[in-house]
Amino acid sequence: MIPPDEGHVGLGEYRQVLYDSKQYRPASREPVLSTDPIQFQFDGDENAALKIVLAHGAGAAMDSPFMNEMAGELAKAGLRVARFEFPYMAKRRIDGKKRGPDRAPVLIEYYGEVVRALGGPEKLIIGGKSMGGRIASMVADDLGVAGLVCLGYPFHPPGKPENLRTEHLKTLKTPSLICHGTRDPFGSPDEIAGYGLSDRIALHWVEDGEHDFKPRKSSGRTQSQNIADAAAAISRFAKMLG
Repeated sequence: MIPPDEGHVGLGEYRQVLYDSKQYRPASREPVLSTDPIQFQFDGDENAALKIVLAHGAGAAMDSPFMNEMAGELAKAGLRVARFEFPYMAKRRIDGKKRGPDRAPVLIEYYGEVVRALGGPEKLIIGGKSMGGRIASMVADDLGVAGLVCLGYPFHPPGKPENLRTEHLKTLKTPSLICHGTRDPFGSPDEIAGYGLSDRIALHWVEDGEHDFKPRKSSGRTQSQNIADAAAAISRFAKMLG
């Protein structure tokens, strides 16, 4: 059971967030001019009490098969889903050129713009797939959102367990749910058990799932089953937040 919210870190304190061992200021609540309007893709009941904002992972767009299926399952559960793309991915959609993720300050600040554009952060659960969830976890406390959902959190790069991305997760105050595959190369159950994560973080283990929740055929399960189970866990989490 995740305890009630005890408040968020004030922006005036300039809490530093770590991204690949470098420190950055948190996303600001003050207006920041964006060069392009944010394009959202919505699914589900527009009258839902809470809205879930999902960012994509580093290499796939907001309408990847995984994101489409997850959004569909969440919508079936009665939730409103808003998807968006970071600037580098939006540019890829226009010119077709593959490019790496924007620099950390751009990703962090852009997620802040997304929340401001949607309004009412106390009614938003923010998150995303892999990198998208990681960025959301870095701004959740500062933006005052209702909750956080991470779909396959990249605790460390595959094969590099010493390069942890967990420091800010130890003091996270926002009620959070991480849905993570038991075979995810970005962090195993045994490794995660030793990270000392905040008690505001709950974990939903995706049975036999890899980073995209895909299980082995020998497990008797399918990726769609795992996505549906994760969506059900997210739905329960959202209802608990009210």
